[in-house]
Amino acid sequence: MTVLKNNTRTILRKGVHFLLGPDGKPRRYKPWLGDCFAFLYDFIMIHSVFPAKLGAKVSVHHDILRQELHEVQGKKVIELGTGTGDSINFLPNDNRYVGTDISPGLLKRAVGKFRSAGFAGAEFYVVTAADLPFTAESFDLCLCLLSLNFFEDALSVIQEISRVLTHGALLVCAVPVPERNDRKSTIHGTLYTEDELARMFQDHGFRFESIAQRNGTIFYFRALKS
Repeated sequence: MTVLKNNTRTILRKGVHFLLGPDGKPRRYKPWLGDCFAFLYDFIMIHSVFPAKLGAKVSVHHDILRQELHEVQGKKVIELGTGTGDSINFLPNDNRYVGTDISPGLLKRAVGKFRSAGFAGAEFYVVTAADLPFTAESFDLCLCLLSLNFFEDALSVIQEISRVLTHGALLVCAVPVPERNDRKSTIHGTLYTEDELARMFQDHGFRFESIAQRNGTIFYFRALKS
């Protein structure tokens, strides 16, 4: 069981942990699509977002991340923006996984996928990435895949990543960047350049390394916590 910060209370519903507010009620957030569209999320990502918005291929995305993560074994992993659980396609299932998202509907779908993929003890939390409920130095690896541009305060998120990762731990990130948007498509959220991303993580004590793979507008990189 993942260790939570002091005075953090949760309630478990259908495999998903909800944080309780001061009034004792589950905290709620406003998802990108809304939970009523959760059943369409995978279809939209595969048939619209990847080809039309990102000019990318889902199969290439999975191959790049599978190559990057295939040696990650027996680690405590946190993902920011779990969605419906796409990480089962490239993360080995002997890792101890904690998924986070602001959408309960997406996380409920992820619960089933991770169970079917053999991830024993996977946990899922409805939380914002800028205020994670976990104790410091709880994780060996952080995944942030196609979600960083949606966070309202990216610097606060990076601070939280640094806080919950152990020393020497790794972040693996995939995010669209403007200089790779050759088709000039409209991409939601805040887009940072590769140089801006490098500076943001370096300023927070990470060693930044780009991953030499291309897939449409998506920029892949790793950041090692010093």
